[in-house]
Amino acid sequence: MKRITDYRKLFGITSEANLAELKTIYRNLMKEWHPDKFQDVTAHAEAELKSKEIIEAYHFLVSLSPETHLQYKAEYTATITASGIDDFRYKGQTLKVIFTDGSAYEYFGVPKNAYNKFINSDNRIRFARRHIFESYPYRKSTKATENK
Repeated sequence: MKRITDYRKLFGITSEANLAELKTIYRNLMKEWHPDKFQDVTAHAEAELKSKEIIEAYHFLVSLSPETHLQYKAEYTATITASGIDDFRYKGQTLKVIFTDGSAYEYFGVPKNAYNKFINSDNRIRFARRHIFESYPYRKSTKATENK
C-alpha cells in the first residue's frame, strides 16, 4: 500500500482519479522533468531518475485503475475461477499469486492475519476466491504463458 500511496502522492491524485486525469498529469510531469530540458550534468542526471520514477508510477497506477480492471474483467474472472494457484509470495502486505495458467496478480494491503488464514486453509484457492481476489486492490504483474 505504501507504494500506491507514494505514487499517488507523486502525481498529486486520490484513488478516485480516472485514466484521463492520470494521463494529463503524467504528460505534464514528463514535460517538467524531461532530461533534455536540463543542460547541467547534475540536473540532467536528477531529471533522468525522476522521469524513470514518473514512468514507473504511471504504469503502476494505470494497472490499478478501475477502468483497466473493467477492460480486463473477463480475463481476470476466467483466471480466478478456472485456474488453480501454482505459487504465491507474501511481502509487506503484498500477496503475489501465480496461477496455473501462467498469469500472476499482486494484491495490495493484505493483512498478515488474512495471509496466515490463507496459508493455513485446507483449500487455498477457495479461501482466496472468497476473501482475497475481490477484496483487495490488485494488478496483473505478468502475462499468461501461451501453450503451443
